[in-house]
Formats: sequence, structure tokens, C-alpha cells
Amino acid sequence: MKLKTRLFSVMLLSAMIIVSGCGAKDAKDAKGDTFKVGMEAGYPPFNWTQKDNSNGAVAISGTSEYAGGYDVEIAKKIADSLGKKLEIVKTEWDGLVPSLTSGTIDAIIAGMSPTAERKQTIDFSDIYYKSNLVMVVKKGGPYEGATSIQDFKGAKITAQLNTFHYSVIDQINGISKQTAMDNFPAMRVALESGMIDGYVSERPEAVSASAANDKFAMVEFKDGFKTSEDDTAIAVGVKKNSEYTAKINEILKGISEEQRTNIMDEAIKNQPAADQ
Repeated sequence: MKLKTRLFSVMLLSAMIIVSGCGAKDAKDAKGDTFKVGMEAGYPPFNWTQKDNSNGAVAISGTSEYAGGYDVEIAKKIADSLGKKLEIVKTEWDGLVPSLTSGTIDAIIAGMSPTAERKQTIDFSDIYYKSNLVMVVKKGGPYEGATSIQDFKGAKITAQLNTFHYSVIDQINGISKQTAMDNFPAMRVALESGMIDGYVSERPEAVSASAANDKFAMVEFKDGFKTSEDDTAIAVGVKKNSEYTAKINEILKGISEEQRTNIMDEAIKNQPAADQ
């Protein structure tokens, strides 16, 4: 009787260990099925925040809000091809690289340029978008007709904090360089209020800004900012020596230039501010 009891106890314990092991494996596998992407969700048309899942927006982790935009559509294609569920992690710009290196997110898809400085800390995929630098100004103001960056002599100009956009302002002679701002919504408010005369941006955001507010105008230059390709290109940020790099590059090769243009055109059309 005692022998049977002992045998039963051993069998029960073994079964519990197996079940426990399976549960741990399932939990690990479930975690591995998620592709966590960090972005500001505040840089239209690349990424923005909205209240519902219209136009293919994806739920933002830990909130009741959704993220939409060009970056979200690219992230969806990557996640689908990887066979993983996309999870958007809304993160302040300055927190994106630390979140990636700490493992909080798997990738940065946030309109980020693969600059030499960033490459010291993280790796990047191939380019998934390339754009030119422009200026956003008040429509009808003294700078709307500018054709050269030097036409902004004496103007109060700013750009986003910790971006190369802010550094190129120094190329303008006699500029009144203002304190860098945390995000583009803040710069739009500053421009409308007259706190600044303009801000440096990339063409898609400037198109979005002028579409969203008829008081704004986009200025493109014949004699513009001097930049490198790494500055104006946009790529996916991943951890150093990440297994994702080669996989993401292969996925990006399958997205044609025509598809990328169509995705951007749709993003500009669908951004919430454009409907206001």
C-alpha cells in the first residue's frame, strides 16, 4: 500500500513538472510571437495617435488609443512577414533608443534616420523612406516666398530636440536659433502663436502640416540644407547584431517604390488632423 502511494506521488509530481514546463514554454512562445515596435505616435504622416482603429490603425499597448501612419503600415508588413503579432509601444523620442537597447521593444520604426551617431549604439535596416528637408512657415508671411535657406536670416527658427533637423539650422547665416522642442505638435502651436517664424521638417510632415492648417505653408528650396543620405533617409532601428536585421531587409526588398509612395499618400490623406 505504501509502495503504491509512493509511486502515485512520484507520478503526480512528474506530471506537475511536465505541465509546469509546458506552461513556461507556452508563455515563452507567446512572448516570442509579439513584435514590439516603438514610435512617438506624434509625427504625422509617419506616425500619429487616434481614438479608434479606423484606416488600419493598431492599438497602442497599455492604452485605449491607436496608432496610424506610414510607419505603422510598414511595421504591419514586417510583423506579418515575420509571423508575429504587432504591438505598438508609444515612446517619447528620447526614450526610443534606450527602450530598444534595454529590450523593452524589438525595433524602432519612427521616422528615424540612421545617423553615424546612432549607429554607435544601435543597428539599422536598409532605408524604407527618403525625404528632403523643408521649412514650415506662416502662409502669407515674410518667409513663404523663400527660395534659399539664407532668406531666413534673422528669422526665429527651431526643430525637434535631438534630431539632425536642429543642427542644420546653423547653416543659415544670421539665424535666430530658438530652443529645440520636444515634438511636432508643440512646434505647430508655437508657429501659429507667432513664437517662432518657422521650423525645419521633412517634406511629408510639412505636407501634413499645411494640409491640416490652412495658416501654414511649406517652403522647398533651390538652395537648401546640406545633408548626407544617412540624415535624410529613414530606416528601422534594431539592437546591435540583431537577428532581425537581415529578415527586415529581405521584407523591405519586397515593398516596391510604388507601394511606398502609395502608403505615404494614404497616410497623408488619413491623418486625423487633415480631417479637422
